[in-house]
Amino acid sequence: MLWAACVIPFATPASAQCAARDVLQNQLKLKPRLAPASRQPVSSAREVATWKTITIGTFADTLALRNALDSRGCNVGGQAAEILARPAFTISSHRANVELVDLSPAQLGFTSDTVTLANVYARARQLGFELAAAEVGPQLRLQYLDQPIGEFLIIAMEPIKTWSGEPIILNVANGGAGLILIGQDGRLEVDIFVTSRFIFARPSQPAASAELIGSVAGFLPP
Repeated sequence: MLWAACVIPFATPASAQCAARDVLQNQLKLKPRLAPASRQPVSSAREVATWKTITIGTFADTLALRNALDSRGCNVGGQAAEILARPAFTISSHRANVELVDLSPAQLGFTSDTVTLANVYARARQLGFELAAAEVGPQLRLQYLDQPIGEFLIIAMEPIKTWSGEPIILNVANGGAGLILIGQDGRLEVDIFVTSRFIFARPSQPAASAELIGSVAGFLPP
């Protein structure tokens, strides 16, 4: 509570970028817009194009990250603010680019109206996608300033518990009143509409093993 009270609650007009008016200006300035992600069913992570690449590890600590959200006028919902202040929420100690993909449960092969969060995660992992680090949520909020109105993107992440023990995951949204980072039910048994949109991380390409390099080298001329 004391940590939250120390955060500057208002952004100056010069630095605000998340208010509804600023979002409209960003949409005009930041062209070309991202192409809409394909809604076709997928059978492997290899066939899905990267939706957006963001950078993590750009802040010294979580307080600096939260202050950046405030200074740009990005609203943070109560549940999201709570898990950002929890010890389980950590940020990367070094800068790194993260490739993100945008998928719905329907694209993962689910045909019912709803599916549990656990099943969404399990199917995505089976196809080669990875859960995103918790830091991806607020970083995407800061780096996705031309998000269209009505878009809600669920961050596929390990849930973080609030002080009362409620598991929460993050949602990067534009509900029409400006850009916001909100929390939502992260229980693995919770039902999710199959048309919902999830942000997963694209797996990094594994480095070639020494055994593989050696086998290839055997076919090369001396």
